[in-house]
Amino acid sequence: KAANPNAAILVDNCYGEFVETLEPTHVGADLVVGSLIKNPGGGLAPTGGYIAGRKDLVEGAAMRLTVPGIGAECGSTLGNNRLLYQGLFLAPHTVAQAVKTAVFAARVMELLGYQTEPHSSQVRHDIIQMIHMREPEALKKFCKGIQFGAPVDSYVTPEPWDMPGYDCPVIMAAGAFIQGASIELSADAPMREPYTVYLQGGLTFESGRLGVLLAVEELLGEHE
Repeated sequence: KAANPNAAILVDNCYGEFVETLEPTHVGADLVVGSLIKNPGGGLAPTGGYIAGRKDLVEGAAMRLTVPGIGAECGSTLGNNRLLYQGLFLAPHTVAQAVKTAVFAARVMELLGYQTEPHSSQVRHDIIQMIHMREPEALKKFCKGIQFGAPVDSYVTPEPWDMPGYDCPVIMAAGAFIQGASIELSADAPMREPYTVYLQGGLTFESGRLGVLLAVEELLGEHE
């Protein structure tokens, strides 16, 4: 902005909504975009994304996403308007549950001697919790335990595999009601040093805590 006052500042705020008291548009962003199967969908939105911010920029984006001249007056809602609005209504509470799960996971893993980012005592800016597992087998066991705690497909054992866009195999635990919904408890990681797993979500703290404890049990070999 200082170099070019006419520049429009666009922020991808995925994973960050409702974690802090201010959103990017409160501190200078002109346009904010994100996914409704993450924080602002509250675990209910089955699909979709959002655009918010400066009116002229939102209108311009809407014209390009639908049809020039129609903009946001109509579009593909797939009959899901109730779930979109109800999910948004629940989102602040749902995100708080995910943040509590992340803090709990960080503290438990710290007590077990693992390095975490952010640390359990740090201020949070999003719902993502990084845990450096240090070696591949520990990473696989952790993801297996998270999958055990999933409400869907809890019997599945995650295995590393090649995924588009990555330069190494990736392992992912995600047994969600809505496919790809990162506000539900999930964990994924590239299979390379330092074997860092990215944990996020938890529709309720109770279910999130259970998933983390199952992951720890698997890690410690208590299921064997």
